[in-house]
Amino acid sequence: MKIGFFDSGFGGLSVLNEAMVRFDGYEFFYFADGKNVPYGTKSVEQITDLSINACEFLVDLGVDAIVVACNTATSASILALRDKFSLPIIGMEPAVKLALNTFKNQKTLLIATPATINGTKLKRLIDKLNASDFVDTLALPKLVNFAENEEFTTDNVRLYLEKSFKNLNLNDYSSLVLGCTHFNYFKDILKDILPDNVKFIDGINGTLNMVSNLNLASVPNNTVRYFYSKEEIQNLDKINRLLNRLDFVKSIV
Repeated sequence: MKIGFFDSGFGGLSVLNEAMVRFDGYEFFYFADGKNVPYGTKSVEQITDLSINACEFLVDLGVDAIVVACNTATSASILALRDKFSLPIIGMEPAVKLALNTFKNQKTLLIATPATINGTKLKRLIDKLNASDFVDTLALPKLVNFAENEEFTTDNVRLYLEKSFKNLNLNDYSSLVLGCTHFNYFKDILKDILPDNVKFIDGINGTLNMVSNLNLASVPNNTVRYFYSKEEIQNLDKINRLLNRLDFVKSIV
């Protein structure tokens, strides 16, 4: 069966990369909306329109389900997407609940894009968990562009992170929730900056659990096709570099 993934750019490869390991016998389609990256600084209306366009493109390819491999797009548009399309649409939710359940009565820091941080979906989640005293949030919009430019451990990235964290007491936190799929690329430099006890939490496994629950029929072998704003990517050099990067940081917890 065919599963489509879309993101504003290449952050969603972190979800696809895990899916390719976890599942056998699927046809994967990855749509990177690179001409419109980043989503995280756009309005809800803009993000929703772009997300609908991405889903329409994937539907035209014949996919049986769509993974919104973008926290920002999920936050802004998941309800509109499910209302418009009849096939299963699975989103990415910041793994705040997992962090709180894993590290009970300890604080977590959620890093994400401005659109996710300021969105009503996240506020409702934190209110539902009665967790406002245990969750701090920090928007890191520039990390998306750093990731798109394959700039992961440079002095520019380090200075940006250190400046962003400077008003926080990082020793207050037991976990860091990666609330944007682009942020997985930076686990090594984040680990270097954060106190040793801070552990990484993301929502990828939760999302893929929902994919697994669909019980889609499979084919003999996984195949993948990549698209950059509706143009199929023929030269996979950048894709392969990014997947190798994700494999490199995967073991960092």
